[in-house]
Amino acid sequence: MRVVVLGAGYAGLTLARRLESRLPDGVDLVVVDESDTHLVQHELHRVVRRPAVADAITVPLADVLSRATIHTSRVERLDRESRRIHLDDDTLEYDYAAICLGAETAFYDLSGVREYGLPLKRLDHARRLREDFLDTCDAGGRAVVGGAGLSGVQVAGELAALAADRDADVEVTVLERLESVAPAFPDAFQSAVRDALDDAGVTVHTGAQVTGATPDAVAVDGRTIPYHTFVWTGGIRGSTALAGDRPVVRGDLRLDAHTFAIGDAAKVVDADGEAVPASAAAAIREARTVATNLDRLVRADRGHDGGDAGFDPRLESFRFDVPGWIVSVGEDAVAKVGPKVLRGSPARAMKATVGAGHLSSVGAITQAAELAREELGHGGR
Repeated sequence: MRVVVLGAGYAGLTLARRLESRLPDGVDLVVVDESDTHLVQHELHRVVRRPAVADAITVPLADVLSRATIHTSRVERLDRESRRIHLDDDTLEYDYAAICLGAETAFYDLSGVREYGLPLKRLDHARRLREDFLDTCDAGGRAVVGGAGLSGVQVAGELAALAADRDADVEVTVLERLESVAPAFPDAFQSAVRDALDDAGVTVHTGAQVTGATPDAVAVDGRTIPYHTFVWTGGIRGSTALAGDRPVVRGDLRLDAHTFAIGDAAKVVDADGEAVPASAAAAIREARTVATNLDRLVRADRGHDGGDAGFDPRLESFRFDVPGWIVSVGEDAVAKVGPKVLRGSPARAMKATVGAGHLSSVGAITQAAELAREELGHGGR
């Protein structure tokens, strides 16, 4: 029997590690990812300002997976009917699979945005953005960030802080088509994030619909905003392996009897009928539920625990319950824990703890200590 985990991001690595210890002996566990490392993506913006952080937020999969076979390859297509995964160098058949491929940047067919907007999903994106923005600092100009979700807020804060570090006369502008920053989050959190951006010197335009871009300007609601650096964090789409789709999954997180989809790869509606936000916190929690469900399905198929092979086990239903939200804004941070909203040193310490905690949970103790040292030692600098 073979269980395949597609993707080794937050959801995929969490799931694979749990399956390593839970699946019965003799079950083949395969992890497929186009990279041989796990990336702590919610800290990627830090690399723009402090390139050395890259070492703390990348973890070789071979260091944290022991039982699983790691297949470094790109997933081209998934044929669920035949239970066959088409890779760029091979084909895998599966008994059960979990799609944890994450999401890609959505450009919405806006003229010029894909060509000129820099995404921030991978290490090479962060390095390219740093080089581009340092040129902007030298020239004196404007950086425009399209999108004020958490990714857009974090990269805008980091760019403003980098400009301040270099005493550069650069304006950082954020454009958000909705009426608030961090629009998917609670009002008190939104308000604190807006204040943090204001204090960082970031110019924010809400209700600003980007309609296109040229090599030197962004089109917004019939006017243009010149730029030297243009970053696009305006939305997500599904993996190309799913034709850009993010399929809907509900309580048990299954697409079909043999296939699960979790993390940013899917649109998750939990057991209470609530839409779950695309976030690292959600992906990790979903992976825990799927690990339980896959273990039960595999054991049922194999007739473990004295049961009859082929019986239909009871599956866990996923309910999203997160204690709060946190985002960094350059040297500042905003955290919402229960009803309280925090900024400054307490929020920065919590942000460092979240990243280090995740690394510890996947067995990357050295990187966890390094990230905590980078974050707390620099105070965000």
